[in-house]
Formats: sequence, structure tokens, C-alpha cells
Amino acid sequence: MNRRHFLVQAACAAGVIKFSTMPATAAVLASSSHFEVYRTKQQWKAKLSDFEYQVMREEKTERAGSSPLLNEKREGTYLCKGCDLPLYPSNTKYESGTGWPSFYDSLPNAIGTKEDNGFFMERTEVHCRRCGSHLGHIFDDGPQPTGLRHCLNGISLVFQPD
Repeated sequence: MNRRHFLVQAACAAGVIKFSTMPATAAVLASSSHFEVYRTKQQWKAKLSDFEYQVMREEKTERAGSSPLLNEKREGTYLCKGCDLPLYPSNTKYESGTGWPSFYDSLPNAIGTKEDNGFFMERTEVHCRRCGSHLGHIFDDGPQPTGLRHCLNGISLVFQPD
């Protein structure tokens, strides 16, 4: 377990980070109709499992190390589970040691971002630009050539092998 993973787990245990609390901006994003693919709350709930809905529409986070996509090594493309938009090529995936699938870059015109100041920190939230589904967060501690770490919830993704 690396230091970052330990600190996040410790903060969760201490109650400093509560993944059950939805930021006010998440409610706006989840219900917004300004995305190319729009579904009502009822349509999203019919399409997604309860936990998928919580992560993708209410910005919750899956437990570190729980995604089968964490260990996916094949060549292919990661798609949005909400609308099947290709988001990340497998050649940008790397092992970050955080317990979540991580990428240093996305496909062109695939994602959107917004400021997320929840949990006592400044972060950049990343979502599917077509349907608004929450994917995870972007941090500036990734490898070159971008120096970014797109730290994603595997539950928000579908892997399509080449």
C-alpha cells in the first residue's frame, strides 16, 4: 500500500472523507439536459445497477482495488458505461498504485471536466462529455508525456478489446 492509498483509506475510516455525501454540483450534473445523450433519473436507474447509478450519476467512488479493470492488460479501448463513447485508449493506461484504473490521457473530445472542491481539497472531476457520467478525478502527479493521472472508477467504464 503506498502513502496516497493509505492516507485516503485513513481519511475514510476517520470520517474525514465521506463518499456518501453528494456535492451540490453533482445534482446539477446528474440532472442536466445539456449533454448530447440525455436520460431522466428513472431511465438512468433502469439502465444502471444501484451502485453504478451512485457512482456515475451521484459522484460516489468505488472502493480502491475493487475494479476488475484495474488489472486489465489487453489492447483495446475503454468506453463510457452510460453511452458507449470511446474515452481512453489502453496504451495510455498505467499502474499508478492507487487502486483505481489510471490513464495519463484520454481520447480527443471524449471527456469534460469541472472543479470539485469537496472533501476538503481542490480536485478536477472528469466526466463523459456526451452523457455527463462521472468517471473519476484528474490529478497532476501522473507520468509523462502529460504529467496527469486520470484516476477512474472502473464501474463507469466498459473495456472493448481490439
